[in-house]
Amino acid sequence: MTITLQNIGRRFNRDWIFKGVDYTFTSGQSYAILGHNGSGKSTLLQVLNGSLSPSAGKIEFADNGTAIEIDKVFNYLSLAAPYLELIEEFTLSEMIDFHFKFKSFKSGMDKEQLIALLNLPKSTNKLIKYFSSGMKQRLKLALAFCADTPMLMLDEPTSNLDTQGVDWYLSLVQQFAEGRLTIVCSNQEHEYGFCEHRLSIVDYKG
Repeated sequence: MTITLQNIGRRFNRDWIFKGVDYTFTSGQSYAILGHNGSGKSTLLQVLNGSLSPSAGKIEFADNGTAIEIDKVFNYLSLAAPYLELIEEFTLSEMIDFHFKFKSFKSGMDKEQLIALLNLPKSTNKLIKYFSSGMKQRLKLALAFCADTPMLMLDEPTSNLDTQGVDWYLSLVQQFAEGRLTIVCSNQEHEYGFCEHRLSIVDYKG
């Protein structure tokens, strides 16, 4: 799996958020997109996952050398981000069932094991709207990590997590990120310390 950026830029009105990004993301590697809050990290991630079009340049997706159309990219990725909402009227069980109508579980995982991973056996039938912000973030992460997709994209993955939650997140990385193209948007080193490559958004300001 590869994502190739050629002179990519994105602007808001007349102001460039970033421009001139030439970069290739490759399967089995982990990447950190770094920058302060409001610098454009999330915008770049949205370009990378196909939900935003670049204002300039060209982006190409390929799986084992075969080109992937932009409107099919979502089939290949899992995303956890603060702006990605859960369906609050669903129970935990219903949310998991709904999510995995569109994705497959990673080998060896199923709904029961995911609930055990979350350590929420008594919350199976609890509505998501009654979950704490930390529980919701854990659920977002678990759904992303446990889906069998070649790409994993994480934006501020430990937001709303306490120290124990951060350790839990890092255990998910060890268990479920190997062999995938993993991209983490962050300005906190504990979230991206495992990443082999670093891309700083400030290097691509106008």
